[in-house]
Amino acid sequence: MMTIFAVPVFDATVIVDDNELFKGQGSARQWADKLAKELGIEVVARKLGTGWALCGVLDGVDCIWGIHGQRLKRIN
Repeated sequence: MMTIFAVPVFDATVIVDDNELFKGQGSARQWADKLAKELGIEVVARKLGTGWALCGVLDGVDCIWGIHGQRLKRIN
């Protein structure tokens, strides 16, 4: 089984506070759905500055995922 963290993110991105985020809400929502399925948790797209991040609670910890090198990465 291939993990979503190994799938390339070929969407437009923006840099916010030195973090690469999704430029569009639609793309972020699609990736939030994919991430939610993989992790078995609720994940939502949330606006951060001029970009969109993926947010959820994993093992009781608030997590935010962005993009690093065309892959999803936890940024907090």
